[in-house]
Amino acid sequence: MFIPLNHKTLDVYKAAHEMLLECYKITSLLPQEEKYVLVSQIRRASLSVKLNIAEGSSRKSPSERKRFYEVARSSVVEIDSAMEAVVDLKYVTLEKLQKLGVLLNRCFSMLCNMTGGNKGPGNL
Repeated sequence: MFIPLNHKTLDVYKAAHEMLLECYKITSLLPQEEKYVLVSQIRRASLSVKLNIAEGSSRKSPSERKRFYEVARSSVVEIDSAMEAVVDLKYVTLEKLQKLGVLLNRCFSMLCNMTGGNKGPGNL
């Protein structure tokens, strides 16, 4: 926020930031008893995406950068799986998750391209 670094200009970083905000918005709808389980897990995973993109972009070694982007991509998958549970438990409807779904797919695709894997959603 205070240091003018290049990761802030990356489209994937901007998408991850938007995804993080949407995750926080959705988790605020979950019941109080999920505060330390689903809410915590989803929020930590969404923050992990953004932080790993930021940290990875500062690495000089391409292999190190790739590893951080792979971790970020795995956290995107984690959020997707957690949202499946949220819907199955009937905490939130699938319709309320549409914006997040678009953001998850966008982040996943961009991170796949950054790690050298051209695998899109559904092709893992």
